[in-house]
Amino acid sequence: MTKSFKYALQGIIDALKSEPNLSVHFLFALLVLIFAYFFEFSKQEVAILILTIFFVITFEMINTAIEKLVDLHSLEKTELARQIKDISAAVVLFASITSIIIAGLLFIPKII
Repeated sequence: MTKSFKYALQGIIDALKSEPNLSVHFLFALLVLIFAYFFEFSKQEVAILILTIFFVITFEMINTAIEKLVDLHSLEKTELARQIKDISAAVVLFASITSIIIAGLLFIPKII
Protein backbone atom coordinates (compact mmCIF):
# COMPACT_ATOMS: atom_id res chain seq x y z
CA MET A 1 0.00 0.00 0.00
CA THR A 2 1.42 3.39 -0.92
CA LYS A 3 1.73 6.15 1.64
CA SER A 4 -0.84 8.31 -0.12
CA PHE A 5 -3.38 5.47 -0.04
CA LYS A 6 -2.70 4.94 3.68
CA TYR A 7 -3.19 8.68 4.31
CA ALA A 8 -6.46 8.65 2.39
CA LEU A 9 -7.69 5.62 4.33
CA GLN A 10 -6.74 7.34 7.58
CA GLY A 11 -8.70 10.39 6.41
CA ILE A 12 -11.80 8.26 5.94
CA ILE A 13 -11.34 6.74 9.39
CA ASP A 14 -10.81 10.17 10.98
CA ALA A 15 -13.88 11.57 9.22
CA LEU A 16 -16.01 8.62 10.35
CA LYS A 17 -14.83 9.08 13.95
CA SER A 18 -15.47 12.81 14.04
CA GLU A 19 -18.63 13.13 11.92
CA PRO A 20 -21.70 11.15 12.99
CA ASN A 21 -23.52 12.21 9.79
CA LEU A 22 -20.92 10.42 7.71
CA SER A 23 -21.66 7.16 9.52
CA VAL A 24 -25.35 7.69 8.78
CA HIS A 25 -24.55 8.19 5.09
CA PHE A 26 -22.57 4.95 5.01
CA LEU A 27 -25.39 3.08 6.79
CA PHE A 28 -28.02 4.36 4.36
CA ALA A 29 -25.72 3.56 1.43
CA LEU A 30 -25.47 -0.03 2.59
CA LEU A 31 -29.25 -0.27 3.04
CA VAL A 32 -29.89 1.22 -0.41
CA LEU A 33 -27.53 -1.27 -2.04
CA ILE A 34 -29.16 -4.17 -0.18
CA PHE A 35 -32.60 -3.03 -1.35
CA ALA A 36 -31.27 -2.59 -4.89
CA TYR A 37 -30.14 -6.22 -4.80
CA PHE A 38 -33.52 -7.31 -3.43
CA PHE A 39 -35.37 -5.42 -6.20
CA GLU A 40 -33.00 -6.85 -8.83
CA PHE A 41 -31.66 -3.55 -10.13
CA SER A 42 -29.81 -3.62 -13.43
CA LYS A 43 -26.10 -2.89 -13.58
CA GLN A 44 -26.88 0.58 -14.89
CA GLU A 45 -29.28 1.29 -12.03
CA VAL A 46 -26.73 0.09 -9.48
CA ALA A 47 -24.08 2.26 -11.15
CA ILE A 48 -26.36 5.30 -10.81
CA LEU A 49 -26.92 4.49 -7.13
CA ILE A 50 -23.19 4.05 -6.49
CA LEU A 51 -22.41 7.37 -8.20
CA THR A 52 -25.11 9.04 -6.14
CA ILE A 53 -23.82 7.49 -2.91
CA PHE A 54 -20.26 8.59 -3.61
CA PHE A 55 -21.55 12.04 -4.58
CA VAL A 56 -23.11 12.52 -1.13
CA ILE A 57 -20.25 10.95 0.83
CA THR A 58 -17.66 12.99 -1.07
CA PHE A 59 -19.47 16.25 -0.34
CA GLU A 60 -19.88 15.26 3.32
CA MET A 61 -16.13 14.68 3.58
CA ILE A 62 -15.35 17.97 1.83
CA ASN A 63 -17.75 19.68 4.23
CA THR A 64 -15.92 18.07 7.17
CA ALA A 65 -12.56 19.24 5.84
CA ILE A 66 -13.85 22.78 5.33
CA GLU A 67 -15.33 22.90 8.85
CA LYS A 68 -12.06 21.70 10.37
CA LEU A 69 -10.07 24.21 8.33
CA VAL A 70 -12.36 27.04 9.44
CA ASP A 71 -12.03 25.90 13.07
CA LEU A 72 -8.25 25.80 12.72
CA HIS A 73 -8.06 29.26 11.17
CA SER A 74 -10.78 31.02 13.18
CA LEU A 75 -10.31 30.39 16.89
CA GLU A 76 -13.27 32.60 17.75
CA LYS A 77 -16.71 32.37 16.22
CA THR A 78 -17.14 34.97 13.51
CA GLU A 79 -19.95 35.71 11.09
CA LEU A 80 -17.73 34.82 8.13
CA ALA A 81 -16.77 31.47 9.69
CA ARG A 82 -20.47 30.72 10.29
CA GLN A 83 -21.33 31.56 6.68
CA ILE A 84 -18.55 29.37 5.31
CA LYS A 85 -19.65 26.42 7.44
CA ASP A 86 -23.34 26.92 6.63
CA ILE A 87 -22.70 27.16 2.88
CA SER A 88 -20.56 24.04 3.04
CA ALA A 89 -23.33 22.22 4.91
CA ALA A 90 -25.85 23.42 2.31
CA VAL A 91 -23.83 21.66 -0.41
CA VAL A 92 -24.28 18.37 1.48
CA LEU A 93 -27.99 19.11 1.88
CA PHE A 94 -28.39 19.63 -1.88
CA ALA A 95 -26.46 16.42 -2.58
CA SER A 96 -28.64 14.52 -0.11
CA ILE A 97 -31.86 15.88 -1.59
CA THR A 98 -30.63 14.97 -5.07
CA SER A 99 -29.81 11.45 -3.91
CA ILE A 100 -33.30 11.03 -2.44
CA ILE A 101 -34.86 12.14 -5.73
CA ILE A 102 -32.66 9.74 -7.73
CA ALA A 103 -33.41 6.89 -5.34
CA GLY A 104 -37.11 7.64 -5.66
CA LEU A 105 -36.91 7.61 -9.44
CA LEU A 106 -35.21 4.23 -9.34
CA PHE A 107 -37.08 2.54 -6.49
CA ILE A 108 -40.67 3.71 -6.92
CA PRO A 109 -41.21 1.95 -10.29
CA LYS A 110 -39.79 -1.27 -8.77
CA ILE A 111 -42.09 -1.03 -5.75
CA ILE A 112 -45.19 -0.26 -7.82
